Amino acid sequence: MPFNDLLFLAQTIHRQNFHQNQVQLSRLLSIKTGGCPEDCGYCSQSAHHESGLNASKLMDVERVVSEARKARDAGATRYCMGTAWRGPKARDMDAVLAMIEGVKALGMETCMTLGMLDPDQARRLKAAGLDYYNHNIDTSERYYSEVVSTRSFADRLATLGHVREAGIKVCCGGIVGMGEEKADRIDMLVTLANLPEPPESVPINMLIPIPGTPLAKAEPIDPIAFVRLVALARILMPKSYVRLSAGRTAMSDELQALCFFAGANSIFVGDTLLTAENPGEDKDSALFSRLGIKPMELSEG
Repeated sequence: MPFNDLLFLAQTIHRQNFHQNQVQLSRLLSIKTGGCPEDCGYCSQSAHHESGLNASKLMDVERVVSEARKARDAGATRYCMGTAWRGPKARDMDAVLAMIEGVKALGMETCMTLGMLDPDQARRLKAAGLDYYNHNIDTSERYYSEVVSTRSFADRLATLGHVREAGIKVCCGGIVGMGEEKADRIDMLVTLANLPEPPESVPINMLIPIPGTPLAKAEPIDPIAFVRLVALARILMPKSYVRLSAGRTAMSDELQALCFFAGANSIFVGDTLLTAENPGEDKDSALFSRLGIKPMELSEG
């Protein structure tokens, strides 16, 4: 479709399902950084890559809850916690569950990304009050093995199934600009839209090329193609939050504005996104003011 027609359709669908000038603010905290046994080609936290990132232990529960409280007081309604794991070990589950309970008690939505889950782990996370589980499919099934070799596309879908069966909402999207073809980006979104239930949250990440990773020299995606992808996500998944995620530091204000018009209605705030830079909150606040966008209130999330 012509670009203007595509954006008009996406904005029309967006207004039918969401407030047109509200964006959800989420905060992401790396609660266990580095040393991951997976070999994802985009990731600085993989033990396979020489990115210069040192591995850390799992953070204390009290510190995580304290950081979540600061995020809530700064306007975030959703708190996401991530670990550099292939999957959680039994010895870590009690601490993870306590983090969920502590953040939930603050009145925030809770989200975790812990790698692959089995059915019992998913049920325990649900019982602790977890609202969302993030597990991205990253790209199309065809291109997946070009990016990751330590797990399969089917492994990703299996974890999504366990999350759904446990009654947890799904946060699942992908990364673009990894050398994939346009058809791979479309296939990624079609896969998500055709799950038994589409993800309630769809993060669209623009690759941040990190020195020391296999994708450090990947060609950046064309900005117009990126906006088209956001619009397609909104059209295919009308009721999902479409999250403008990694890569915003490389996006102009005008590009972000087009993404919001195309249907993006959630962003991560804070100076870091796991281990990568993220626009500061002052910059986001100034952009929202220029665009007439208001942060979503806690009760509306």
